[in-house]
Amino acid sequence: MKKLKVAIIGCGNVSKVHFAATTTNPSAQLIAVCDIKEDRAQSASAKYGVPYYTDYEEALALGPDIIHVCTPHHNHAEIAIAAAKRGIHILTEKPMAVTLHDADRMIRAAEDNKVTLGVIFQNRYNPSSLAIKEAVTSGALGKVLGGRLFVTWLRDDEYYSKSDWKGTWDMEGGGVLIDQAIHTMDLMQWIMGPIDSLEGSIHNRTHDIIHVEDVAEATIVFQNGAIGSLYACNFYTYDADVFLEVHGENGVARLEKDRAIIRLQGQPDKVIFPEGDGEVIGKSYWGVSHKTQIDEFYDDVLAGRPVKIDGVAGRKALEFVRAIYYSGTHNGERVTFPFAEPRGFTPPSLTRK
Repeated sequence: MKKLKVAIIGCGNVSKVHFAATTTNPSAQLIAVCDIKEDRAQSASAKYGVPYYTDYEEALALGPDIIHVCTPHHNHAEIAIAAAKRGIHILTEKPMAVTLHDADRMIRAAEDNKVTLGVIFQNRYNPSSLAIKEAVTSGALGKVLGGRLFVTWLRDDEYYSKSDWKGTWDMEGGGVLIDQAIHTMDLMQWIMGPIDSLEGSIHNRTHDIIHVEDVAEATIVFQNGAIGSLYACNFYTYDADVFLEVHGENGVARLEKDRAIIRLQGQPDKVIFPEGDGEVIGKSYWGVSHKTQIDEFYDDVLAGRPVKIDGVAGRKALEFVRAIYYSGTHNGERVTFPFAEPRGFTPPSLTRK
């Protein structure tokens, strides 16, 4: 069996789930790790017995079949495009880029060089998410009328003070939406269908040392006529369970953390729990499906098949985020989709009020 040569670029927190998936997949061989912070790269090198680099170009020069991009958001595009030009397949963490312009550059580079570009949105693979998606697509819920999303977590000033890139427009690309809420936003648009328009607001209400949003809300109109409501903040008192509800004419389907409850008229509730009781690598709210998506990505690359969450699919969540940023920056202006993000658009500094 052919083994895919894999290099992991970025050895921070989220890389743990990528290392775990790669080193337990019989079709993959980890050949290198890379991080600009040498101590992180050295630690990963010692743990997995592979060379380390502090310059991603040196890792690409080894000729891996696939790279995982686990770096800060702002250099996802740079690394992915460089890999594509070398004929290397790319699996990048979310968000795929900081701007839609960079996301489009990544998609074009992958197409031009005939490589696969995948974007991590592992929660689509959770049994709970799949059950709600099926309730909608099968027609069991009937006509979709509305949806609501709540992400209320805690990221205090100390969290931001420990990072040299988070809480910035240029490097993280924003705050609670692009980092904490984007996974659930991706699920909302994936389950409910394409967005027609939205109106949103963004503010920094509690953080003294950042100038990006720590709270956001939006009203969304979907192409099927459904109305969506979004609220996200990262100044709650703890990481409360994510909540996503889809309301249809025949009932409701709710996601509460990683459990789904499907309640249809005249039928007993159907409850879907996470699979198994295995160890969760990393943070519990990441779910347990990183390995599922990564394993499938490897299988698809080996078979020459398209991946489910490619660059185009991954871009949709970023478009959702960036449209709220634009609306929130322009006094709640209605934004229609597809969102034609102005070149060079960056929200202004948000100071605490």
